Amino acid sequence: MSKARSSRRYLAGVVALALCVPVPADTSIELRDYCPPGFELTDANACELRTLYQNYDSLRHAGVGGPKTGLPEARDGFSPQQVDLGRYLFFDPLLSGDNSVSCASCHHPDLGFTDGRPRSVGIGGAEVNRAAPSLWNVAFLNTFFWDARASSLEEQMQGPLYAANEMGTSPVQLLADITANDTYLRLFRDAYPGSKGAPTLGQIYTAIAAFQTSLVSLNSRYDQYAHGFHDALTEPEKAGMNVFRSFVARCAECHTPPLFTNRQIAVIGVQEPNGRAFDPGAETVNENPGLRGGFKVPSLRNVAQTAPYMHSGTFATLREAAEFYTLGRGHALPDEEKTRVSVHWHIWEPNLSNDELDRLVDFLGTLSDERFKPHIPEAVPSGLLPIGTLPEALTTRLSQSN
Repeated sequence: MSKARSSRRYLAGVVALALCVPVPADTSIELRDYCPPGFELTDANACELRTLYQNYDSLRHAGVGGPKTGLPEARDGFSPQQVDLGRYLFFDPLLSGDNSVSCASCHHPDLGFTDGRPRSVGIGGAEVNRAAPSLWNVAFLNTFFWDARASSLEEQMQGPLYAANEMGTSPVQLLADITANDTYLRLFRDAYPGSKGAPTLGQIYTAIAAFQTSLVSLNSRYDQYAHGFHDALTEPEKAGMNVFRSFVARCAECHTPPLFTNRQIAVIGVQEPNGRAFDPGAETVNENPGLRGGFKVPSLRNVAQTAPYMHSGTFATLREAAEFYTLGRGHALPDEEKTRVSVHWHIWEPNLSNDELDRLVDFLGTLSDERFKPHIPEAVPSGLLPIGTLPEALTTRLSQSN
């Protein structure tokens, strides 16, 4: 697409976003017939993940995640066309009730698939209760949301799609918007060649899940080190890795390499920012008082790109987040919660020095790898501006770079 044509489509998209009406769709959109990077196309037209970690025996090298530890089984096997259809749906504001936001508004590729906010913002500027978690490596996860209340990506995505303070659409409106678009009708036929009739909700969910499971980040400098190139890390970074894996700091016991999460719920006793009411977290979902204040252990992959940190953005920097764990078990809990919350036994008082905390932050920076970051479409089938409302952190970053 020429720069002039791209600029015209951008300006048309801005006007359409302001008026909340579509502009003519780009009928030249075609779905890719090849897999995303890191995946191999099989004879059955399925994209299967390929990684060096598949060569490692997890049972013999597990512990707290030694360099030769394997990964959990990944979800893959979608067709290239389904993955690419999901990419267009993910970036298209048509999926929101007022055509103002897309999935990418809260999960932007340039912000580690988060939005840079302490708590996400939906249609009409409504604030969501928690931060947007990163989508990197969700193919390896078995539960979703901070409180682990969903067991599949398809189940998870229905939360934000239909929540009044997030994307604010409905199943009826979503199907009507998709089926009224000739480009989407053609793309769904390409992605689901054996199906008959109009697109279904299940096909929409599957396509978005297919795209999300293609977001793989396993080629950081840490990974190079784990695969045998020990000069990939500097000496300060190696020192930080040793602190991370030590029985004193105990970071790796929850953030277990190579996924850098054990995929479990942990109660760490983190405070809420700005006097917000205490969030009971997984207690509500599980009706288990022992999980009061418990949240899923997030992966630390690309964590340097996903500030602020914790489920409600309590800490602005990685240094602050790391320091929290050395200030004492339950130190940040409100007085009324100290007898109600059962803090995880891994959380204690390691008394890490300032130098050790700095080295931890150095090491966490080695987990960054965005080389497989997907391309944001220049145009989406609705004709609206791809993404929709940009996250504040990204607009700030863009203004500072200009």
